[in-house]
Amino acid sequence: MSAETDLAIVGAGPYGLAIAAHLRAQRIAFRIFGRPLHSWRAQMPKDMFLKSEGFASDLYDPEGEFTLKRFCMERGLEYADDNWPVPLETFTAYGVAFQQRLVPEVEERAVVEVQWTGQGFRIELDDGEIVTARRVVIAVGLSDFRQVPAELAALPEHVFSHAADHRDLDKFKGRDVAVIGGGSSAFDIVASLRKSGATARLVARRTQLKWNMPVEKRQWGWTPSSGLGGGWRNCFFERAPMVFRCLPQDARLQIVRRWLGPAGGWPSRKYVEQSPLFLGQQLRGAEYDGAKVTLHLSNHSGIRSTLTTDHVIAATGYKVDLRRAEFLSDEIKANVRCADHTPVLSQNFESSVPDLYFVGLASANTFGPVMRFLLGARHTARRITRHVA
Repeated sequence: MSAETDLAIVGAGPYGLAIAAHLRAQRIAFRIFGRPLHSWRAQMPKDMFLKSEGFASDLYDPEGEFTLKRFCMERGLEYADDNWPVPLETFTAYGVAFQQRLVPEVEERAVVEVQWTGQGFRIELDDGEIVTARRVVIAVGLSDFRQVPAELAALPEHVFSHAADHRDLDKFKGRDVAVIGGGSSAFDIVASLRKSGATARLVARRTQLKWNMPVEKRQWGWTPSSGLGGGWRNCFFERAPMVFRCLPQDARLQIVRRWLGPAGGWPSRKYVEQSPLFLGQQLRGAEYDGAKVTLHLSNHSGIRSTLTTDHVIAATGYKVDLRRAEFLSDEIKANVRCADHTPVLSQNFESSVPDLYFVGLASANTFGPVMRFLLGARHTARRITRHVA
């Protein structure tokens, strides 16, 4: 049997929940599938901190009332707009409260496949239910888009993992772990490993590490600040995603690729800088001898070296590539117009497949760097709700 709905949201992360909250306020029928904030609650180190400041770490309801600040005040939790690192535990508790209060109809079931019928969509759930929908919003997290260096792909699973496989790193206590990567994910993993009593070695291509440090004020003279950081460009990226969409495609792709690149949050800095660092190193290969993993490295001068460790964690981030979205049918993948394997979207987030929308990181190449952060959910939810209404 098949149930019908006008609109289905695939994914219950920050973007999916914000859109659902806005639709609900307008009394627009929808169904939303997914485990609320699954990536945040299950695939990030439990003791990490958010990179964004408190004022930029909200989820977005239509009235803008249920903020992180209000949640912390209600629960008696520490909070500050600036220069106070937001613990992941606090944010996920806030996210669950947001979902329960504003989107109670979330169905915690996984979407197995989305098919395009030409007159709508056929959605298969993991319990066998079939749902037909006129419109579908793809608001999935990052799990389908992990980046893993080809040099590590042949290592056995018990000595190799991705950063998203770890919430609790206590199991590595007393062990030697090599972390591959030069961004916030790698730094958070290194910090958590150190706290858990492991020896963490950071291997990165970058010759210097970059940190987002606290600032004294959110505005300096004529230089504005935003949730993305200080400066006119960050202010533009946050507040004018529709203008950003009008830039030439090549320019948009280049900006999204380079702007606000890998940088760590300042709470993890002391742990990382006290760890053995292998900077300016290119990974050339890896092998497992039954006891240890040996990494083969070379620096920018071509000098080769090796590093032996018990376990390797690839903290090499994520890259949207629709070819790897297993839940999308082959027909959808063939018909969605893409640039750099990400969907090209209309001003209403609609793809070239009618009534199929992509939000979050998948929309960044169209609307700019803000869609890589929580901040982007506010504009997205308002735009899609107006369009659907």
